[in-house]
Formats: sequence, structure tokens, C-alpha cells
Amino acid sequence: MYKIAVAGTGYVGLVAGVTFAEVGHHVTCVDIDEEKVKLMKSGVSPIYEVGLDELMQKNYAAGRLDYTTDYESAYKDADAIFLGVGTPEQADGSANLSYIATVARQVAETIEKDCLVVVKSTVPVGTNDKVQQFIQDFLIHDVKVEVASNPEFLSQGSAVHDTMHAARIIIGTESKWAEDRLMEIYEPFQLPIVSVNRRSAEMIKYASNDFLALKISYMNDIANLCELVGADVQDVARGMSFDERIGSKFLNAGIGFGGSCFPKDTKALDYIARQNGYELKTIKAAIDVNKDQKTALYKKASKRLITFSGLKVAVLGLTFKPGTDDLREAPSLDNVPLLLEQGADIYAYDPVGAEHFAKFYPEGRNGNGSITYVSNVEQALKDGNVCFVFTEWGEVKAVTPEMYKNLMRTPLIYDGRNIYSVDDMKEVGVEYYSIGRQAVSRSHVNESEMIKLQTSRY
Repeated sequence: MYKIAVAGTGYVGLVAGVTFAEVGHHVTCVDIDEEKVKLMKSGVSPIYEVGLDELMQKNYAAGRLDYTTDYESAYKDADAIFLGVGTPEQADGSANLSYIATVARQVAETIEKDCLVVVKSTVPVGTNDKVQQFIQDFLIHDVKVEVASNPEFLSQGSAVHDTMHAARIIIGTESKWAEDRLMEIYEPFQLPIVSVNRRSAEMIKYASNDFLALKISYMNDIANLCELVGADVQDVARGMSFDERIGSKFLNAGIGFGGSCFPKDTKALDYIARQNGYELKTIKAAIDVNKDQKTALYKKASKRLITFSGLKVAVLGLTFKPGTDDLREAPSLDNVPLLLEQGADIYAYDPVGAEHFAKFYPEGRNGNGSITYVSNVEQALKDGNVCFVFTEWGEVKAVTPEMYKNLMRTPLIYDGRNIYSVDDMKEVGVEYYSIGRQAVSRSHVNESEMIKLQTSRY
């Protein structure tokens, strides 16, 4: 087993460190935040991720996992150092590599034995070559150091499972020594390993994520056309899914993708292409479709209503998807400010994301409108005029059409995740708008209620 240091304790770094410890390696996770380190030492994860706290506590108690701000002690005699620091998107779509550079220099000035440096962060193609040279430029001791690429493919909300049961592990190396060492580190996972050169590994990460983003945007584009021609996008997706060349995943239409990967990676690959004098037209289209899709429901509601001013607007779900507290690129961040600007009184519910969201929009008056954070769905819906569904949490999916009908003053639902049956909403008499499916308009509701009234007379 190897002595491993992991730089960064976000989704990439912390999950990697904990799972390396789980398979038997001795791991030290490094972060610059002393309070965060104390929190992790107490067995509490700084990110919301199913099963992570338990593995942190188990491996810390077993002595295989530790946390520190002292990078020198962690790096100096490590067999391998994994870089899991952030590469945030810059204004032009490029990746900010300053955190990678900082850690690379720390590594160069600290290591005292032969070491493999492994970049897990998502970085532009060619970055690992630069990291290799950067470390050599600042290397103090006469030791061998090689850089490898090992991109992650975890999904937030299922990160631990995705790491322990990955479809494949991608490693990019430039020598047999580096390849063998990385193979041995991953051998306990008993998973398929694809070994390529560094630049191919970097490209595999972007190509994989952007392909999934393309599928989502394609289905959202098809959904918008379905509404115009009278087709049902869920029926269309089901029909498509039987074709094994297409598959059934990432065919759900909605209000666009968010999170830390797809938005950033599509923009980054578009930037890389432009820097090399090439235009990735498909990726640019995916970016454009996703941008428009996020506010599709708001635009529908704006056409239906005179104003949002003075209306109680329920917002169900704030995070970009269920199972995480991450708000990055969440549709709520696009829609809530529009609603507040129009004077809406928002009552927002999210089982784990409300505290984070309140940092952007504190409870109370915000511009022309206001926002109140509630502890359950019923409080959000009670006497409401409009409801937007942005995240398909289990607690939201558990709401029945009858609950909307009975709790709201005017049950007017805009469902960005196509949770409910159109027929069920029509049957109950709820005005309902979703993505790529027939709308249950006011005229439909009136027609349904008239039929029920006539039926009750006989």
C-alpha cells in the first residue's frame, strides 16, 4: 500500500482521499482552511455527499486517513500526490489554473523522495505537460518526479459509489514507471483501467462530459419542438431509449444542466477549440440551448400572468440536482432574481440547499420582492399563487396533484423536471406547464371542471 497525499478537499479531492483510504492506502488530505480541517477530523464532511461521513469516520479511526494544513509534512515523503484543487471558470470560458500552479510549486519545493504527482482536477489539454515542467523548474531536492493525468468522473450526490464502482479509471502517463505506480495504486479497486498518454486522458474527460451535455441539450431542443407540434417528449425519449446505440440515460428533458462540471467543461472545451483556431459548433450549440432553457418556465409564466408583484410564489428545489447541496449553475440562480425583480414574494424549500442559497439572497426583502425559506413543502405551497419546481427532490416528488389543488390559492404549476403526469394534473383541475409536453391550461381546467359538474348531475 502507498502513502498518498491529496491536495484539496472538495468533491474531487475529499472523495478521492477517503476512497483511497477505504481500499487500504495511508492518506493525508491537505487544505488551507484550518476550520475545515478541524471539521473533517471530527468526522463531518464539509460537503453534502451520501455515505461520505461514515467512511471518513471509519478510516480516520483506523489510522488510514488524516487531514492537515501542513502541506510540507504531507508532501515531503509521499509516494504519490493527487491534485484535486479547483479549476474555476474564468470570464472568457477558460480554466483558472492558479490553484494548480500553487500546489505544483509547493510540491516542487517540498518533496524529498521520488514521487508521482497525479492531476485529478479537470484541466485543459496540455496542462499536465506544463505542470511537469513547472515542478522541474522549482524542484529543490535531487529526486525523480513525474506527472500523470487521472481525471475523475463522479456525479455529485453519488460520488462515493461512482468512485468505488466506476465504469473505468482513466490514467494518462508518459513513462512505464508512472503507469505501473498508478496501476498499483488503483489495483485494490478491482476496476477496468484505460491507460493512455497524458493529453489523451485530459481530452477523454472533456469529451465524455461534453457528450453528455450534448445529449441533454439535444433532448431539451427536441422538447421545445414537441410543444409546438403536439408531441410528448417523454414518449419520444422512451421510444428512442430502446435503440442501444442511443441508450436510456440523459434523455430526460428539463430546464437545463447545472453543477460544477457540464457548464464549466463545455465552455472550457469551446475556449480550447477557439484558441486552436477551430470552432466546435455542436458544443457551442449545447451552451446556447442550455442558457435559454434555464429560464424557459419563467418566460412561460410571464406570458400567462400580468405581473408577479404581490404574488406568493413557491419555489421547490434550489440545488442543481437532488442529493447535493451544490448550487453552482443551478436554474434557481437564474430564475429567483428575475422573480424578485418582478416583485414576487418567494417561499423557497430545499432540504439541504437553503442555507447556501441564503448567502446569495438573505431571507427578507430583496429588491422589489422578498424571499422566505421554509422547512417543508406544505409551507411553501400554502395559499400560493404560483409554484416553480426546479429540483426533483424526493420530498417534492411526493407532493400529489391533490395537494397542489387543496393547498394553493390558485394552483398554477411550472414543473421544470416533468415530475407529474399531465393527465393526473388535468383530472384534478390543476393548471400545469412542463417541458416538452401538453400544457394543462386554464381552459383545460375549466373544461374538466365543467365535465365533472355535468357528470355529478346524473
